Amino acid sequence: MCFSEAVSFATGGALIAGGGFATFKAARINRRYLPFAMMPAMAGVQQLFEGHVWMGLNVGDPTMVWWAALGFMFFSWFMWPAWVPFSVYVLEAPESRRKKMFLLFALAGVALGGILFVPHLLNADWIDVGINNRSLAYEDTMFLDYLMPRWMTYLIYLFLIIAPTLLSTYLHVRWFGLTLIVMLTVVYLFLSYAYISFFCLLAGFGTLHLIYIILRNKCRRECPVLFS
Repeated sequence: MCFSEAVSFATGGALIAGGGFATFKAARINRRYLPFAMMPAMAGVQQLFEGHVWMGLNVGDPTMVWWAALGFMFFSWFMWPAWVPFSVYVLEAPESRRKKMFLLFALAGVALGGILFVPHLLNADWIDVGINNRSLAYEDTMFLDYLMPRWMTYLIYLFLIIAPTLLSTYLHVRWFGLTLIVMLTVVYLFLSYAYISFFCLLAGFGTLHLIYIILRNKCRRECPVLFS
């Protein structure tokens, strides 16, 4: 998390607990919720990695900073652009004409995530984490920087995450997409000095919306149960 080591670990633990409970409920009421239900816990693990980034910076351990930042970026660059559209794909009814489109979104997310993340495994010096205004700033180099402006990479990334939720046939998934847009707007307007960390933090809090959707079974009238 952006503020401190302790808050990162506390937030990560809370999200993991909430995600674990949501996953338990999803398994009982409708297993097509499961990929969405796992997202809060995944966001929690990402926050634990960021807690270790703080720890490494606080004790002056560059090795800890490197592997923890790598874990954080695994979620931010690889998992989210693939997992969000995959979650929409799984929830979508088999007869939906949009289901194949969501699978294509997920495959595109895997491709983009691989391009963004894998080069960092081979180039440790591409990872540069610092503290800006008491927040973590990830000033990493990206492979696509050699091919296109950074803003274009971010635009593609956000499109793969947000567009599938807005195109879902389920109302409350579209509301979740609007939640992501609100989080993005807040980061852009007020927290741009550490935008990667803050966006992942707020998106993690945004997954609380998913817990609400699952616990209240908000799609029950639109989304048939896959398993009886």
